[in-house]
Amino acid sequence: MQLITIDDIEAAAARIAGRVVRTPLTPCLWADDDHPLWLKPEQLQPIGAFKIRGATNAVARIPEEARKNGVVAYSSGNHAQAVAYTAKLYGIPATIVVTTNTPQVKIDATARHGAKVVVVPPADRESAAEEIVATEGGTLIPPFDHPDVIAGQGTIGLEIAADLPDVEVVLVPVSGGGLISGIATAIRARAPHAKVIGVEPELAGDTAEGFRLGHRPNWSTEDRARTIADGLRSTPSELTFAHIRAHVDDIVTVTEDEIKAAVAVLATRSQQVAEPSGAVTTAAYLHRDLPKGRTVAVLSGGNIDPKLLAEVLTA
Repeated sequence: MQLITIDDIEAAAARIAGRVVRTPLTPCLWADDDHPLWLKPEQLQPIGAFKIRGATNAVARIPEEARKNGVVAYSSGNHAQAVAYTAKLYGIPATIVVTTNTPQVKIDATARHGAKVVVVPPADRESAAEEIVATEGGTLIPPFDHPDVIAGQGTIGLEIAADLPDVEVVLVPVSGGGLISGIATAIRARAPHAKVIGVEPELAGDTAEGFRLGHRPNWSTEDRARTIADGLRSTPSELTFAHIRAHVDDIVTVTEDEIKAAVAVLATRSQQVAEPSGAVTTAAYLHRDLPKGRTVAVLSGGNIDPKLLAEVLTA
C-alpha cells in the first residue's frame, strides 16, 4: 500500500494557501512545568474544524471538467461543512450525506453553505453517497480514506513543526484516521524526535485496540456511536491504518467525563471553545500519564451544540 509522503503534504500546503487559516500555536499558562502545552486551535477555520484542509486539497485536485459535475461527501458533520463550504468557493454543486445522529448545529451549517443535505441512518452513509454518485454523478470526497484528504490534513503537522521545531509530543484526535495519518507523516519528516500519540474516546476506542493487536479493529457502528464525541465515531480504513502503524507511537483513550471536563477547562482557562471531539487531546493531557516534554494538543474543531456547552460549563 502506498502511503503519502512529505512531498504530498508540502504540495497540499501550497495548494490550500489562502483558502484556509494557518492556525497559531497558543501556549497554556496553566500547564505543568515538565509538560509545557500548546494548543493548535483548528476551530478557528472558517467552518470551525480542520476538515477544510483536506476538503480544499481534494477539490483543488479534481480536473476542472469533472468539477462541473459537483462533489458528493458523507460525514458525521465537520467534513460535511468543509466540502459544502469548499464547493461554494469553487462555484460547484455539492450533495452531502449526514446521519441521523449528526448534531443539528452541523447539519444546519452544511445547508447554509448551499449544499443539498441527505439524512440517513449511520450504517448507510457510505452506501448512500456511493449510490448518489452512481445515479447523479459527481466526485466522491471521502472524509478520510483518500490520499488528497490525508495530505491536506497533514499540513497541520507542517505548521506545528515550523512553529515549534523542538516539539516532543503531538496529541491528535483519532476517528477514521485521516488527521493523524497526515500529521504523523509530517512530524516524522520535519520533527522526527517527537512522539505522535493518538487519542480516542473509550466508547469508540477501536483504533487503540487495533493498534495494540496489530490489525484493523472491527467495532460495530452502534458501539462507536455511544460516545459524546460525535466526530470520532468512524473507524480507520486500510489506508489510514497503514499510516498509523507506520508513523504513530501510541494511542490512548479517555472517558466521557474526562472529555466533558476538558471542554470546560479549555473554555474557562484557555478561552477556547472545543467540541468533545476536539477536546479529547486536552483530556489525555490532563488525565493520562504521557511522555514529558513540549507538547502540542490538536483541537480538531469547535462545532459544539450550545446546549451541550452550557450543560458542561454549569455542571
